[in-house]
Amino acid sequence: MNMLASLQFSPMSLLKDVDVDWAEALLVLCGVAAAFGFSRVGEKWFRKFEMWGGALARRRGLAVLAVGVLALVLRAAVLPIRPIPQPTIHDEFSYLLAADTFAHGRLTNPTHPMWVHFESIHIIQRPSYMSMFYPAQGMVMAVGQAVSGHPFWGVWLSLGLMCAALCWMLQGWMPVGWAFLGGLLCVLQLAVFSYWANDYYGGAVAATGGALVLGALPRLMRNPRVGHAFLLGLGLAILGNSRPYEGSFLGLAVAVALTAKLIGKNGPPLKVTLARVIVPLLLVLIPTLCGMGYYFWRVTGSPLRIPYFVNVATYKPIPYFPWQSVRPIPQYHHQAIKDHYLVWELRQYQLAREHAARFALNKTKIIVRFFFGPLLMMPVVMLLFATRWRFFAGLARPGKTRSLLLIFAFCVLGTELTVVFFPHYLAPTAAALYALLMMAMRHLRTWNWRGQPVGRQLVRAVPVMAAAIFLLHTTGLAFMRRRFVPPPDFGRAAILGQLKSNSGGQLVIVHYDPSHDSDNEWVYNDADIDAAKVVWARDMGPIANEELIHYFHQRRVWLLLADQSPSRLLPYPDADGNAAAFSTAKP
Repeated sequence: MNMLASLQFSPMSLLKDVDVDWAEALLVLCGVAAAFGFSRVGEKWFRKFEMWGGALARRRGLAVLAVGVLALVLRAAVLPIRPIPQPTIHDEFSYLLAADTFAHGRLTNPTHPMWVHFESIHIIQRPSYMSMFYPAQGMVMAVGQAVSGHPFWGVWLSLGLMCAALCWMLQGWMPVGWAFLGGLLCVLQLAVFSYWANDYYGGAVAATGGALVLGALPRLMRNPRVGHAFLLGLGLAILGNSRPYEGSFLGLAVAVALTAKLIGKNGPPLKVTLARVIVPLLLVLIPTLCGMGYYFWRVTGSPLRIPYFVNVATYKPIPYFPWQSVRPIPQYHHQAIKDHYLVWELRQYQLAREHAARFALNKTKIIVRFFFGPLLMMPVVMLLFATRWRFFAGLARPGKTRSLLLIFAFCVLGTELTVVFFPHYLAPTAAALYALLMMAMRHLRTWNWRGQPVGRQLVRAVPVMAAAIFLLHTTGLAFMRRRFVPPPDFGRAAILGQLKSNSGGQLVIVHYDPSHDSDNEWVYNDADIDAAKVVWARDMGPIANEELIHYFHQRRVWLLLADQSPSRLLPYPDADGNAAAFSTAKP
């Protein structure tokens, strides 16, 4: 088996959103050719749009609001072709458990008496029953569930907040017109068709926190204000409760840059720094740390014991970093959970150790493909062509571009060190990526080729082609839909809907074959298992199953043969039937 291919395609297949790179690349090549051949076409119309956009961008607050609202409107508009998603990934179910818990006014759930039947990936069962992840994503989805009845609307809201925060961040680093354009490009790239907008484990929440941190930095360096310090603290609080590992790299880089400015010879007096920066930051961060400690205490019994590490200690022998050694293999109750950690995750770990350079290169490819794609990489590539790489020589001089690039490089280093990677791991620095893109476009716009304003035309072509790509995706053309529409889930959602239509409570005992794909996990439950309409449990053999059935004696019991094609849902055999013929899993 090609392990490198496994890294590139197996993780990305989990995103359920394969970009149509080939079609987008063809469109970009046509746009580049048109810019060289017709560098002054549409001059009048481009100027009118730039004047209109510039007038809106100068109203900073309105521009931020417009970008956020546009993200919400566009995602809602494409619901007929990208409907509210059904969860299929382990992470999604875990975050949904957190959302369901918070939406019902609880921080965690008591361990169920029959918990061993309900064990699943990314869930802790003891000392309480809860998601292993940090709470920010679940809290946002809980808002959607509590207000509208479905957690997706929390994801939807987070998309608008992310794009608005990114536009505000860009306003702190560059002229407002470019900031507005960057916000619009973020909407089209991330907020409609990416997996961040179509799953329950995306990066919008962490990206919002990162944008607040990066947006507050230049403002505090220019003129410290209490409001900006509060926003910096809020951004750090969001990162600490969504992606604390990657967020710590961003926080450290920003802390170094801000400290160097504030204590430098041109920095403000110490009294001003304390009153306008340090004290407001502490007023946000101290309650945040106390709140996190309280949450950890409720979930794990200790304010210093994090649910994530409880899960790791219970189930995961594969280390986080490739230079670490595999820990002793824990005792698993279920083969499917064992296979997840000792097959897929072990494969990634071995690849990271044996092919470190190629492993890091593949991560870089995933970053470029997800955040930029062929269209947004075009300005960067063309800038390097136009300046014949002299652009990098300019980075040796102090300036905004160099500062952002150093911050971003430091944060990327953090993600390159880990064994497993997905694009949302880099969400805290997504705003820096788009800021660097806009800086590249500003430089490219001034480039003339043989006396023709080719650079200006290339930059103008970017939003036009972005809109064209968006429209192509929404038309449902066959050549676009073949690779763009996400594949159907493995059948859980359909069977869940069927079971919910039945009267009374339902208990489903899930049987896996020895060749079961651990990615296709059926056993996930609501926060309140006993009150749930449908309860999913693992097949643990006739004796253990009968104990479970006795506990849920008022429910109708089913046996799900998950690995048959298609999956089969059958009435569970009674004590005199052939239960053993179906229930071969060992406890």
